[in-house]
Amino acid sequence: MHEFRFFEIWREPEYIERLVSGVITSFWLTVLSSIFGFVLAVGLAVSRRSKLRAISFPTATYVEIIRNTPLIVQLFFVAFGLPMLFNYRWPFELSAVLALSLNFSAYYSEIIRAGLDNLGVGQSESATALGLSKVQKFALVELPQSLSQVYPSLVSQFIFLFLTTGIISEIGIEELTWSGRFIADRTFRDFEVYLVLTVLYVILAMLFRFFFSFMEHRMFPWKRIEVTV
Repeated sequence: MHEFRFFEIWREPEYIERLVSGVITSFWLTVLSSIFGFVLAVGLAVSRRSKLRAISFPTATYVEIIRNTPLIVQLFFVAFGLPMLFNYRWPFELSAVLALSLNFSAYYSEIIRAGLDNLGVGQSESATALGLSKVQKFALVELPQSLSQVYPSLVSQFIFLFLTTGIISEIGIEELTWSGRFIADRTFRDFEVYLVLTVLYVILAMLFRFFFSFMEHRMFPWKRIEVTV
């Protein structure tokens, strides 16, 4: 029977510091990448719906390439391939943010596009009747309404992508998975270490879900009215 020896992890202050640092790194990389990815995704969703094939086709090609290649391949391409192509060098953290942002954007864009496609024509016609410009209509009516419809899908996709960020440890970024491997290599208590990592990932995922659930009715107040009615 396996003898659990969690004290091998707790007895060294360095290991605790590594785990805390890993949690912080995973958190800010995920949040920063999701923000950049979301902004890019909105542009991709609009471009994908364009009637001009010169705009929609390259966008669709980009989305399909990102969605049909592994994240680790994208990460290695950004971290090692682009520097060779353009003869530049930047920190691996920035490479991770770029790779994750590109990955986030492709998945987010399809969700946002689905929300825009399913938006009723009544909202758009009402905005036009009020004299709103195309930009105002999109920013004030169409985008918020569509986001409110696909919000649960966006949250689920965010959580899923957060749980895959452990891959960035492959380029030496000291996030949560890297910290776990660091400790396991020195304590030889792999089972205990990865059990702790599992618990930490679950806690972080639940905290993210709680935050997004808390923010939903504050970002989309009309949904609360719909539920009340």
